[in-house]
Amino acid sequence: MRKLLDEGKLLLIAIPVLVWTLLPIYHLFVLSISNQESMLAGKLWPDQPTLQNFQIVFAQQHYYLHNFWRQMFNSFFIAVATGLITLFVATFAAFAIARLKVRGGRTMMNLALATYLIPAAFLAIPMYKAMGSYGLLNTQASLILAMVALASPYAIWVLKQASDKLPKELDEAAVMDGATSIQLFRLVYLPLMKPSMVVIGIYALLLAWNEYLYAFLLLSSEKAVPLAVGLGLFLSADDAPWNLLMAAGLLYAIPPAVIYYLFRKNMVGGLTSGAVKS
Repeated sequence: MRKLLDEGKLLLIAIPVLVWTLLPIYHLFVLSISNQESMLAGKLWPDQPTLQNFQIVFAQQHYYLHNFWRQMFNSFFIAVATGLITLFVATFAAFAIARLKVRGGRTMMNLALATYLIPAAFLAIPMYKAMGSYGLLNTQASLILAMVALASPYAIWVLKQASDKLPKELDEAAVMDGATSIQLFRLVYLPLMKPSMVVIGIYALLLAWNEYLYAFLLLSSEKAVPLAVGLGLFLSADDAPWNLLMAAGLLYAIPPAVIYYLFRKNMVGGLTSGAVKS
């Protein structure tokens, strides 16, 4: 009986939260299949659902959509590059701190984590100045480097925590067999760290995929910006075609959902292995 009461309490909390979460997605979908008249009517379901909005988006048949597929590719490129570089930096840093015990490694990691005390929005202007000093403004490299800088402290911490859980005896046995640090990293460390590495790669990828402020600030060319900034151009018009914006936004939301679905098991395992300190 007590178990049923506990489950009932959980449902009382979970169902409203689920409805609250899905409601914006529902309205996004409804507006994406509505024509201009149905959209302005504000109904819960359009009288004549249509896929014409998606056809217009796919064919780039609107002024704000002329670079839709180019900007979608930009989003993929920036997100994947951010994920790979962050994974590269964090994996080597965590290995050096947790397994090689480099002097000052933990202090540097804690100092990097301390930067999260400053909101990312406050760092946007200094980042803009820094990229300008290096001549990287209006290049996708500037956005990728900015995203790597934002993602790396947390990524290093998670991988370091996961690395601490690996048995030290594995390192000792490998060293006794004559393994070098590179061999230890490649043959022992990497295979055991794959679940946590998947989590960190996806975390950095989605961070870059969803970024708007830094992309808007560092990139100015419509052919260089990611789709998040491209969709923001709709808001500059008084008579913006919201149905087209919703259709494009729905397409933009599909890749992250697919990525999460494909790697959901790895993400759960990787988070539990790297989020708790042993």
